[in-house]
Amino acid sequence: MSREKIVVLDFGSQYAHLIAKRFRMLGYYSEIALPSAQLDIFENAKGIVFSGGPSSVYDENTPEFNSEILKLDIPVLGLCYGHYIVQLGYNGQVGKADVGEFGFATLNFESSAKSRSPLFKGIEGSQQVWMSHQDGVLKLGDGFEVVGSTKDCPFAATQNLSKKRFSLQFHCEVKDTPCGNQIFQNFAEYCGMKKNWDQDTVLNVILENIKKEADGRNVLLFLSGGVDSTIAFALLNKALGQDRVLGLHIDNGFMRKNESASVAELYRKFGFTNFIVEDAGESFLKAISGLTDPQKKRMAVGENFITVRNEVTAKQKLNDNWLLAQGTLYPDIIESGGTKNSHTIKTHHNRVDGIQELIAKGLIIEPIKDLYKDEVRAIGKKLGLPDKLVMRHPFPGPGLSINVLCNDGKSWSAKDQEELDAAQKELDEVKLDMFCENCTASLKHSVLPVRSVGVQGDFRTYRFPALLAFKEEGGGFYHFPDKREKIEQCSSAITNSAKYINRTCIKLYQKPDAEDSDMKIQEGYCDRRRLDQLREVDNIVLTELHESGWYDKIFQHLTIDLPYATKADRASFVLRPVISEDVMTARFAMLPKDLLEKIVHKIAALPFVDALYFDATNKPPATFGWE
Repeated sequence: MSREKIVVLDFGSQYAHLIAKRFRMLGYYSEIALPSAQLDIFENAKGIVFSGGPSSVYDENTPEFNSEILKLDIPVLGLCYGHYIVQLGYNGQVGKADVGEFGFATLNFESSAKSRSPLFKGIEGSQQVWMSHQDGVLKLGDGFEVVGSTKDCPFAATQNLSKKRFSLQFHCEVKDTPCGNQIFQNFAEYCGMKKNWDQDTVLNVILENIKKEADGRNVLLFLSGGVDSTIAFALLNKALGQDRVLGLHIDNGFMRKNESASVAELYRKFGFTNFIVEDAGESFLKAISGLTDPQKKRMAVGENFITVRNEVTAKQKLNDNWLLAQGTLYPDIIESGGTKNSHTIKTHHNRVDGIQELIAKGLIIEPIKDLYKDEVRAIGKKLGLPDKLVMRHPFPGPGLSINVLCNDGKSWSAKDQEELDAAQKELDEVKLDMFCENCTASLKHSVLPVRSVGVQGDFRTYRFPALLAFKEEGGGFYHFPDKREKIEQCSSAITNSAKYINRTCIKLYQKPDAEDSDMKIQEGYCDRRRLDQLREVDNIVLTELHESGWYDKIFQHLTIDLPYATKADRASFVLRPVISEDVMTARFAMLPKDLLEKIVHKIAALPFVDALYFDATNKPPATFGWE
């Protein structure tokens, strides 16, 4: 495009695309480029943003950077890793920080510099910011001054006005830095950028791209029933017409209770008649039979979607004139390591090898692959879709299969035990003095012997969850603190200081006759029995959320099934309600006490439940799910 733009250099950050999205939402067209880009990329660029990234600047294999970019007379804003690149470009020094920061921090301003900073115009008082870093600036670059700092980061915000350079340690692109949009607005104004982007433009670009990519061919869409595939379906129908589009909803056996039937009914009510439902539950159960590794399980599910798709196309006599479409979002791509400098957090089912081969051949259409969940929902509403479709909680293609943690019961190694012991030692050393004496008098803290996926500083982690048990209140039910800020402070204190821990859970219930020593890792796979058990627990939670009005107040609820119990036919479960805007960051949702108690008592009454926990961890350092 020839329009003016903000160029975002992607150093591999989980949030690089989110920066571009923020500028677009503010009305400023933005594009993403590699940091090795040639200078002609910056024609019509009014400003440049350097993203964060998973590398340390002193690593051997860092993203290739064209240092000539810093010689351009264009304003530059560096964020996190980009903060370091800017400082190094002017003889600054970067190294391991004394204290890493993951999550919330408070930015305090240097009054004299702040008054001169165009980046913080209209922003008053100390500000909440979102950190995710282990490195830090040790010495400022030439000509830079400090604008703001946090308790553990003396150079959190810096500027060099003569060079038109700004650098920030924190991520102002995430919702959890509330002043972030104002910072971006100020930067765009400082760059002399005029507003040139809106939602109508986005919709028109998507529709035109679909027509161009389809190029007269028909499209078969994987229709999971979730928000993303549903809106992709509506976009394809609008661009091409229902006679050229066929939705394929595959009931893979991993759906929530009665999910497929309710989704089909909603589609018919809205007027979608061009879709079919394929029952392939046995096929998918067979594909993941005996698997315990989360990555292998995700890949098996993704590849089996291709297998079933091929069977359906043969049965429906669809010829080579049919393309395959997916409701892929940008977070799916970035978490799968889908950009040059990014690291794999977890491989999404829509990025397995079979799909990548089809993409390489130009046989895939992904209409919303450059968007985030909140943008997709806005597009859905613009298309006139009802809230029952647009505002449904996200439900990925692999469904409940990725919420069932698996174990063969015999792969625990000496190294696993060594790391578990190290995690327990780390937890024992964390000061948990943020709660009142009454709460901590009987507080027990242990480490669950299972691992879960997390993301810290743009890296994938696979670590243990800490488990806190407050006072037992009778019948196996445990006290749950009612102060969100105390829980959040506690959770961050644990994960920020621990090498082997990436989540903090709170015990809600444990079967009265089950001693802690009786709870062990059991052999357990993702089979029909465990899926049915998970469906029952998950249905209790979702029903209560709907009836209380809390379903629409949170972004998503996941119920996690752990093979951690007194017997192999029993299990423990984790409640994971989260609040988020774009999936890239999240806070755990603090449910009202009476609602939580109602949910816990109903789940505890199920005969196969040994224990129930609450995941009180933000993202980062944890991902939404555990696999």
